[in-house]
Amino acid sequence: MINCAIAGLGRWGRALVRAARNEPRLRIVRAVEPDANGAAGFCEAHGLSIAASLDDVLADPRIDAVLLATPHSLHKGQVIAAAGAGKQVFCEKPLALRRADAAEMFAACRSAGVVLAVGHNRRFWPSMQALRAITASGELGTILHVEGHNSNENSRSITQGWRLSPEESPGGGLTGAGLHVLHGFVNLLGPARQVYARLSAREAGPPPLDTATLAIEFVNGVSATLATIRATPFYWRVHVFGTKGSAEVLDEQTMVLRKSGEAPATTRYPAIDTLTAELSAFADAVEGKQPFPVLEADVLATLAAFEAALQSMQSGHPVVCHTAYQ
Repeated sequence: MINCAIAGLGRWGRALVRAARNEPRLRIVRAVEPDANGAAGFCEAHGLSIAASLDDVLADPRIDAVLLATPHSLHKGQVIAAAGAGKQVFCEKPLALRRADAAEMFAACRSAGVVLAVGHNRRFWPSMQALRAITASGELGTILHVEGHNSNENSRSITQGWRLSPEESPGGGLTGAGLHVLHGFVNLLGPARQVYARLSAREAGPPPLDTATLAIEFVNGVSATLATIRATPFYWRVHVFGTKGSAEVLDEQTMVLRKSGEAPATTRYPAIDTLTAELSAFADAVEGKQPFPVLEADVLATLAAFEAALQSMQSGHPVVCHTAYQ
């Protein structure tokens, strides 16, 4: 049994607690939440004791691991402190807003001999796993281009807090929704070489009305485009184009395969609980069964492209990515 504490009981932190109930090897027993009164009912319902601070949790010898669902700017200090206390770490994405900070976190956990798992849950979508397999198989021929889009209207229900902060969530919808697609691109294609990005802000809000668009060149020569909007209904699309065909993922379960002279073939994959799947992968990594599938190299390459996108939005010019791959 891996006894866990969670820091942050907002919408996503609570979703992680619920998902962990389906993974018998993980038991979340303590919670760190600034709004203790607001979280009291949830904690009572899920058998969580409320800790006064993360330091209290890290000093508790009964806690084996911490799950972090906190604002991005807190991650570096929290991850490094957890590693120093010998706790296994699961941290929600983005791990950091700067590649260098993420590299420090991985180095600290590596030195301490603990796992650092980053919660890119859409990597566990059955459709995205199938897309990676078909892209790697060569069935699509030489990969030439990828298009991606991830939008949601969560911003309409968020009128205050860190999610609307330019410091915590820069680049409009890129930090939240768009980063899922950017990470998916890196997982499919490897590191980006250059990014040209634009943030078009119509109204500051709340809710903010803006669009973020990226044109990306990858080290392997593949081009890509990415768009995200914070105030439109949920939409997901990742479409890989090759010389022999294309494959398009439209949601968690659906992929459309297109080949010359053939009718489009749509495959529907069985639904899974992706949050439980990633927490099960975390448990596997803690137990030493297999590494967590979201690799350090992919996380760092994603953040290198993310940083380049933010710099490009500011400068109006393409920006070359800093990446350990080059």
